[in-house]
Amino acid sequence: MPANNTGADLAVSRRGEFHDMHSLTSRSLAFAFGMAAFAAPAFAQYPGHPTTSADITAADVSARDKALADDAFEGRGPGTKNGEAAAQWIADEMKRIGLKPGNHGSYFQNVPTVNIALEASKSSFAFNTPQGAITPKFPDDTAYWTPQYKSDEVKVTDSPLVFVGYGVVAPEYGWNDYAGVDVKGKTVIILINDPGNEDANPDPNFFKGKAMTYYGRWTYKYEEAARQGAAAAIIVHETYPAAYGWQVVRNSNSGNKSWLAAKDMNASRVPVQGWIQLDVAKDLFKRAGLDYLQLKAAANQHGFKAVAMTGETLTVDAISKHSAFNTRNVVGVVPGAKHPGDYFLYTAHWDHLGIKPDVAGDDKIYNGAVDNGMGSSSILEIAEAFAKDKHRPDRSIMFINWTLEEQGLLGSEYFSRNPLVPLNHIVGGVNLDANLSGGRAHDLVLVGNGASELEDMLAKVLKTQDRVISPDPQPEKGAFYRSDHISLAKVGVPMLDPGGGYDLIVGGKDAGKAHAEDYLLHHYHQPSDEFNPNWDLSGVIQDLDALYTVGDELANDGTWPNWYDGNEFRAIRDKSMAGRKK
Repeated sequence: MPANNTGADLAVSRRGEFHDMHSLTSRSLAFAFGMAAFAAPAFAQYPGHPTTSADITAADVSARDKALADDAFEGRGPGTKNGEAAAQWIADEMKRIGLKPGNHGSYFQNVPTVNIALEASKSSFAFNTPQGAITPKFPDDTAYWTPQYKSDEVKVTDSPLVFVGYGVVAPEYGWNDYAGVDVKGKTVIILINDPGNEDANPDPNFFKGKAMTYYGRWTYKYEEAARQGAAAAIIVHETYPAAYGWQVVRNSNSGNKSWLAAKDMNASRVPVQGWIQLDVAKDLFKRAGLDYLQLKAAANQHGFKAVAMTGETLTVDAISKHSAFNTRNVVGVVPGAKHPGDYFLYTAHWDHLGIKPDVAGDDKIYNGAVDNGMGSSSILEIAEAFAKDKHRPDRSIMFINWTLEEQGLLGSEYFSRNPLVPLNHIVGGVNLDANLSGGRAHDLVLVGNGASELEDMLAKVLKTQDRVISPDPQPEKGAFYRSDHISLAKVGVPMLDPGGGYDLIVGGKDAGKAHAEDYLLHHYHQPSDEFNPNWDLSGVIQDLDALYTVGDELANDGTWPNWYDGNEFRAIRDKSMAGRKK
């Protein structure tokens, strides 16, 4: 259907043919453990379920998003009564629209988890320098925590500071920031993102040029610091290379933090992890007789050597409350008619940040209407279209709403370690996260494009909408490594990460950029991420139509798309598929 047919929305028929329909418009720009039992939401307390249709419409998506972003769910915090009530609401919605339970008769996959909450008023964090102590204020100047939970108290005492550049060990790039230095028991100060990432004209052969690699992710930097035996790992925050402001660091790390349950109680992780504001870092470097900007420039060159911050140490007394709890991935299935043991996935995370009593202003609830009430609502919309189609697909379609995405993609990570079906029986999948309301577009941004054969199918479908795939306009932000699809990719499953339209029909690329930046600056991980009945979701529906068709074709054509040759996940997938039993 041509994109200039503005008098009607595009809706997709059950076999992937496009037709016109009148509707509202929709869409555009993560001890012992007992299994907790959660009661179904009481109608008087929680939002009811909407009346919806088999067609993919904005009205349906909007109604579900309004419910999931309701204050009654108190920001959908995993493990909380009201947060888990949101998971139950999704399970009830799956049942209502006709999905079958996805886990041996249950709509839930329990995810054993540990909650660790730093008691900031009882804890202390200080850099000791020859000119006196620097005690950055929590959480305004520093955000720190411990992942360890064998004890309520974790101490780091007079740990010498070492600047390790980007904290990267990447043999394939001939790079080792830890070469020639022993950081066991020491505190490593680390830059965010990759070497070379901020160059005006980055070399595409130096790491990945402008595009972030996994080495640029904060998760990797803590992982590597642990392998090196560091006592503490502190990342310097800068807005441009981090791709978000300090408020995101603050809001994501100043309350409860969750971790998958571990036999060693996370003793193998760095005892103290954290971030500091740039001004704090510059002061530290100056007091050690070092120039931050000069050393940052040096850290971007081959041959960089870690630098001891002579005379400076870190002392931390982290006192935390920790408790075991269970949260849940929510899983529903449309069973296949001919090959029910093979699956195509649609996924999105249901959780958000919950309530933060210390946040400024009257509104303390992080409703997460865009992030990711919209994604969860969208896959439910696709699910209803499949469930109510009188023609069952040949392969099964699995719909998963992840928990704990905001705590480090933990729900999807747990699934990847404990898959409900064999990984080599998953054909591929689509993950939706934080769809925005910019309206229709000439394109669909594909984060991490150039990765798999799924893109060929998507491009073919988009062509019927007079649209094209666009690469991520901001690859330096590393979005490909920041959502749940990466948990599946790392175990070989081909995944698509659609990012919505960027080249908008009304306003073009400038409008798309402005819309995305407005959300990032004013609403992302803030209480203002609220449901808005006036959103233009026409672009969302346009995308869902296309993504429905991709899944419909893959559920019926018998193909097994793979990662492209040379992709980092190709060898993992090939090995997995070689062991597949038909």
